[in-house]
Amino acid sequence: MDIPAAIDINKTLLARITAGLFVLLGGGTGPARISVELHRRIVRVLRPAESAVRRLIVVLVTITGLKAPPPRAQSQSRSIPEGVASKGTGKKSQSFPLFDPRQRFWRQRPAKKTPAALPRIISLTDEGLRRLKESLNAPAPADKKAGDISPINLLQRLEAVAGALNDLPHQAKRLVRAMARRENIPKLKLRKPLRPGRPPGHRQKPRLEVDNVLRDCEWLARNALPPDTS
Repeated sequence: MDIPAAIDINKTLLARITAGLFVLLGGGTGPARISVELHRRIVRVLRPAESAVRRLIVVLVTITGLKAPPPRAQSQSRSIPEGVASKGTGKKSQSFPLFDPRQRFWRQRPAKKTPAALPRIISLTDEGLRRLKESLNAPAPADKKAGDISPINLLQRLEAVAGALNDLPHQAKRLVRAMARRENIPKLKLRKPLRPGRPPGHRQKPRLEVDNVLRDCEWLARNALPPDTS
């Protein structure tokens, strides 16, 4: 099988899917708030797309045989001149996550909200009647309506996916360095970038184009990556 050609094909498909998600968000200059339904629609595609990109990076590391460079010597800290800011003020970019999130085997149920208790009325005096009337006429808390979610997090994740697709070799180098650092952590159980079992965003019955892309990338990664014996 021509693995480099398979990487290019899936890379092209993922780039087109990511561009479509950018369009749904208005190209990054859309509304400041988006509906809950739109947020869910994008997440249903974005999550498997992230998993597919992560598997392409793993395949690239394996077929190229990249090795982690030797650790850099710690340099002496340089003093910052007076009047020079130590932190940048530009737009922060989110790095693409190279490791699958840990699988959750349980989900905590949200606590039920109990209605506020009415004020205790000792006697039906004028003050007691006034407090009772105010509590009964108090407006109910407004329910969250459509358009109450900020798209900033989705935009950052999309930009990270697009940046990773544009420079897969750089992401492969990041991955080998991160894996080398994890090898030096004795208490860490999972050192490989792919978690056991199904990948994040996997669907048993593919419904979207991204589902088929993730299935192909998962097959490539599992056949290219040696088994995790840690």
